[in-house]
Amino acid sequence: AEGGWPVQLTISDQRQAAPAWSPDSKWIAYQSDYDGDEQWDIFLVSPKTGQVVNLTKTRQIAEESPAWSPDGRYLAYMVKPKTSSVFEIDVYDMVMRQVKHLTTGTPKDKLNAGPIWSKDGKLIVYTQQQAKGTDSNIFIADVASGKSTLLTPHNGEQLYTANALSPDARKLLITSNAANGYDNVGLLDVATKKIDWLTQDKWEISGGDFSPDGRYATWTANVDGNSDIYLHELAGGKTIALPLPKGVNTPGGSESAFTRDGSRLLYYHNGPNAPNDIWVFDQAGGDVASGKSHQVTQALVAGVRSEDMVEPYLVHYPSRDRKWTISAFVYVPYNLPRNAQHPAIVYVHGGPTAQTVNSFNRFVQYVANQGYIVIAPNYRGSTGYGKDFQQANLFDMGGGDLQDVIAAADWIKQTGYVDPKKLILMGGSYGGYMTMMGVTKAPEVWAAGVPIVPFVNFFTEIENEDPVLQQSDMATMGDPVKNKALYQDRSPIFFVDQIKAPLLLLAGGHDPRCPKTESQQVVDAIKKRGGVVEYKVYENEGHGFARVENQIDAYKRVADFLKAHVPPADCGCSLNE
Repeated sequence: AEGGWPVQLTISDQRQAAPAWSPDSKWIAYQSDYDGDEQWDIFLVSPKTGQVVNLTKTRQIAEESPAWSPDGRYLAYMVKPKTSSVFEIDVYDMVMRQVKHLTTGTPKDKLNAGPIWSKDGKLIVYTQQQAKGTDSNIFIADVASGKSTLLTPHNGEQLYTANALSPDARKLLITSNAANGYDNVGLLDVATKKIDWLTQDKWEISGGDFSPDGRYATWTANVDGNSDIYLHELAGGKTIALPLPKGVNTPGGSESAFTRDGSRLLYYHNGPNAPNDIWVFDQAGGDVASGKSHQVTQALVAGVRSEDMVEPYLVHYPSRDRKWTISAFVYVPYNLPRNAQHPAIVYVHGGPTAQTVNSFNRFVQYVANQGYIVIAPNYRGSTGYGKDFQQANLFDMGGGDLQDVIAAADWIKQTGYVDPKKLILMGGSYGGYMTMMGVTKAPEVWAAGVPIVPFVNFFTEIENEDPVLQQSDMATMGDPVKNKALYQDRSPIFFVDQIKAPLLLLAGGHDPRCPKTESQQVVDAIKKRGGVVEYKVYENEGHGFARVENQIDAYKRVADFLKAHVPPADCGCSLNE
């Protein structure tokens, strides 16, 4: 853990994620899919020999999030047939090569996630989530019998997520919005089901892990897009913020962020000028305040300097209906004159239950380097700002949240940097949908639009998307037959005739979330009426672009499109090529 050049263990064109070390360190379990189709298999790779084994080999069933039992004999993971909307939890016996179904018969509007083993290997804790995203529960299952017990009985809609089980299996570290409508961290007594709240803040607090001796617990506090890690002494109640670099800091490790003796903590750090790297915090013999961090990996290579990256400003502006305060990160290229001549990009995150945070964004840095101002708003429906804000766009997708995005354009125009005729709307997934809603519902605002892997038609989206997302969309927008008028009003494909801006659409050929047929509908409709549209499908990609060659091609396509239709002013802000 002192640092060094990483050693590549696998060679593949396919995505690989969720690595988990076996307790004896002989294997690393991970998940991999085929060209972005999200039909994950569980693989094993030997860190010593590089041998790779496909453990599950089920093309029509997705297996995700592998978790080893403490003795290394069993592997628990989430499992979902391609045509199902339900994730169950299976346990694979590495010795007998047999699969046991830990959960069965879960309702179609729920899914089971995040299996956590007890130290004796007899119990598994998991979280059961509702499709609507407004309610969840925690269960504990006996592995031998398969019997599950509800740990979080409650009335109304509340979110509960299991984070870690204490070494003696008596306490469970959880994250929940039950205390005050904001995500906070609590200790749940497994026997009594009583919760002792460790935090009651009005920011998003997420549970982490227990130290090996059970004396400490960690959590992460996300304050308006910046995250820090806290160490809490359970007996004394003392809480200390770890002295970490500014940006987004989250605990690392597949099983635990702590070393076995508890003296050091592994974490990930990234910021606007630094890609994600692994760091280690040394507690200095228990004196946390005097502890120090050191960087283990170096993601910035080949002469790329952190000081050349644009540092964003965190700003706030009122929503158009004055119901909310919207937070946004604004990237202004260095040495940019305030002369009202520059283009600006309103960059919309996906989700919508997600958040733009103060992290490294390659694409934003790429376009900022070329003279484009970027504002990335956290519109209503985003995470990070409490239950009411997150649920404010339920049954109103493309409504109030779109107005928050347009308000970002209003705000950036007032800075004195921007030419009001050079506003660009861009985003991926739900951000791509918002881009299409913006150019159809507020066509006078935008000079260009770049929807990336969008959906554009709620009716066809529900027919063709993954069954899990079908349940989610119906839970958040209602039944497509009963709510036909709402579905039609919030489907930009029906308003393509209003578009004035040129568009560039990018799609993935194997996208199970927003199929390429969604983008094709827009392209066909615009071409039919003689509009300006460019289109590229990356046939070997899914929901987003994982292959380096496709990322480079997509970046260049976007840059060329923007320069052709909304060229940057001569700002002298570009780095040397």
